[in-house]
Amino acid sequence: MGKDDFLNLLITQLQYQDPLNPTDSTEFTAQLAQFSALEQMGNMNDNLQKLQMYQASINNAQAVSFIGKAITARGNTLTLTEGTPVDCRFELAQDASAVAVTIYDTAGEFVKAFESEALPAGRQVLAWDGRDKNGNPVPDGSYQFEVLAVDGNDERVDATPLCRGVVTGITFENNTTYLIAGDRRFAVGDVIDIAEAAAQSQTKLKNYQQFGISKINGGR
Repeated sequence: MGKDDFLNLLITQLQYQDPLNPTDSTEFTAQLAQFSALEQMGNMNDNLQKLQMYQASINNAQAVSFIGKAITARGNTLTLTEGTPVDCRFELAQDASAVAVTIYDTAGEFVKAFESEALPAGRQVLAWDGRDKNGNPVPDGSYQFEVLAVDGNDERVDATPLCRGVVTGITFENNTTYLIAGDRRFAVGDVIDIAEAAAQSQTKLKNYQQFGISKINGGR
């Protein structure tokens, strides 16, 4: 019930009260106190909404400063350009004895899988050569990757896929700010770190080692 409805109900109650048995003054005072408290809560809610809008506008304005910066964010998308090898970035929660990376196209179809030997905990990078399981170059475009890691006891190791790119634009949808990097976009909340784009190495990985498929990915 809103404060206007409450006030109308209170006035109607006074209009139709029994003149020989009027509303008790104590009860009436309590109702007025309830009305006052309701009004204050309504005003507080309005102020909180204004504060939220103000904070959102500040966050959106600050997000513009991300343009031109290199970001690392949680995500598993890749962009293949001119067949150049692509870095598959991820973070291991603990040391892994073997790590397998599987590449899928946008339709979820298997493209290729490759693996690495033991890797320590922390952020790691493995390169995909831009080819499918038969060694044929695949078309440029967007792809997804999945990381599966195990320790020395063949127990699963948590691996968080990461993406890196330079922010080229900002978009706001459903009260969420997204950073655009090429053909990908990331929610601000998924960003892990930010750096000057000039500090990001522009040298592409030219030499890479192609690994066989192990028990991790079932020999695909």
